[in-house]
Amino acid sequence: MKINKLLILAAFPLMCLTVQAQGGPKKDYTPKQGDITMAATVGYNSYASVNALPGTLANYEAAVLSTNWEDKKLMVGFEAGWFFKDLWKLNLGGGLNFTNNPGYSAVPGTMDEAASAEDNMGEIPGYRAVADASSFSYNVFVGVDRYFEMKKVPNLMWYTGLRVGMAYAQNQMKYDESEIMGKSVGETWNLRGSITFGVDYFVLPAMYIGAQIDPFSYTYNMTSYKPRRV
Repeated sequence: MKINKLLILAAFPLMCLTVQAQGGPKKDYTPKQGDITMAATVGYNSYASVNALPGTLANYEAAVLSTNWEDKKLMVGFEAGWFFKDLWKLNLGGGLNFTNNPGYSAVPGTMDEAASAEDNMGEIPGYRAVADASSFSYNVFVGVDRYFEMKKVPNLMWYTGLRVGMAYAQNQMKYDESEIMGKSVGETWNLRGSITFGVDYFVLPAMYIGAQIDPFSYTYNMTSYKPRRV
């Protein structure tokens, strides 16, 4: 009985608020000239990534990086907007990521590669060194959006706009081994322009949610590998 009573009391105010909201006039939460917005973003294809090549190869081949957005992971970023005019917003955003993996020296074993499996029975295998690796990437962009009101759905607005941005990534590895000289470094950067479409729903005066797609975009990429940089 006590649990049921608590549930009824908790649901009753919600039902009252819903009826009142439906019966009363719709409030306008859409931004106006001079308003500033801040948003956390999660998306694909908005950053650059690269992996350094091992420093023990005799020949190297540089391949074009994939531009398929399905091959890329999600990246969290931020976006700030300023409505310099009603229905017109200026955007600035980006994201940053840094990772570091500590390395370990090689551990020699007692196994003889020339001996048979029977002779190596009970021997200890050797372990190669683990690379001291780090990765750093960021992206920045600017853009402008033109918003359009949807009169049949209050506080829901769709927009179209332009974006111009840059992304950079670096990955480096260094093994504590005598046969590898220096560190291996991979670097890449992108210049990107796109036409974007999206929709925002302004739930409260200080809160909104939205979705955005870039159906048309162009990316210029430059990638370099230095497998034995001293």
